[in-house]
Amino acid sequence: MRKKEYKFNPKTLTYEPVERPRRLKRYLLARRCLLFFIAAMVVNLVYSLSYYTPKLRTLEQQGAKIAHRFAVLDSRLGSTEEKLGELAHRDNQVYRSLFGADTLSLEGIYTPYHASIYNGYNGDYNGIVRSAWQRLDALTRLTYRQSVSLDELQVLSKNKEKMAASIPAIWPINKKDLRGAIGAYGRRLHPIYKRYIQHKGIDFGGRKGDPIYATGNGVVVHSEKGLRRKGYGQQLVIDHGFGYKTRYAHLSERLVKIGQEVKRGELIGYMGSTGGSTGPHLHYEVIYMGNHVDPINYFRRDMTEAEFEHIIEQAKTTTYETLEE
Repeated sequence: MRKKEYKFNPKTLTYEPVERPRRLKRYLLARRCLLFFIAAMVVNLVYSLSYYTPKLRTLEQQGAKIAHRFAVLDSRLGSTEEKLGELAHRDNQVYRSLFGADTLSLEGIYTPYHASIYNGYNGDYNGIVRSAWQRLDALTRLTYRQSVSLDELQVLSKNKEKMAASIPAIWPINKKDLRGAIGAYGRRLHPIYKRYIQHKGIDFGGRKGDPIYATGNGVVVHSEKGLRRKGYGQQLVIDHGFGYKTRYAHLSERLVKIGQEVKRGELIGYMGSTGGSTGPHLHYEVIYMGNHVDPINYFRRDMTEAEFEHIIEQAKTTTYETLEE
């Protein structure tokens, strides 16, 4: 209990008790409490620095466990990144090469997310959490890309047999019917127009009436009589799917109609000299993804006559098929 304070009164020559204002009493009480709190903190700090407390031991153990878990996570992330990289390499160098497919490109798949997304992880365990999230997000994007690629390869694998039969890969005429050299693909002097133009296909010389064969399975998408002395004359265009189309021009007769399915080796017309032509020949084009390509790179020039005849014989069952009117 606090002792009372007294003050001498010269008028009465006595000691009288000192009465302090209530506000001053509250101030003094608050000051004492504050001084006590500061003293307690100082004592606790000195104790914590001087002695290894159970709480500090617990926190240290928890921190060690968290650091170990992040080390394991970092190792697993590295292993996953390595395996995904190997899978992407096989995808591009083996699987897609096998099916003749271009490398899959998805816009933005390699672009990291904006740094502001990770602001909430600044300072956590020296940036370990932030780095882990960034790597996980990158792996998620790459895993999605690989998933899309594998789905595409799955479709290609299912259609591999169909694709192999559809790509234009045989001579459009019988090799024994060829007269002279094959007219080259590319820029050349046109025999009629007397100027250099881009020759979009190759020419096979022969006789009028020589049979013309489909070079791959497909559907007739264009059949035209054409002009008598200009252009392609009588022509056919077959869509083989998988980005391939072929054109057969300067025919004397067309044996198939638009919408008709044809097989590789099926008789589709006869050689002629219609349109802009100086003599009987077949103008043959291969179009891939909308662009003309050199047909000489597609058909097997080393195919024997027996092999060719075998393909023609197999296709005879569908030759001369007509559409229902």
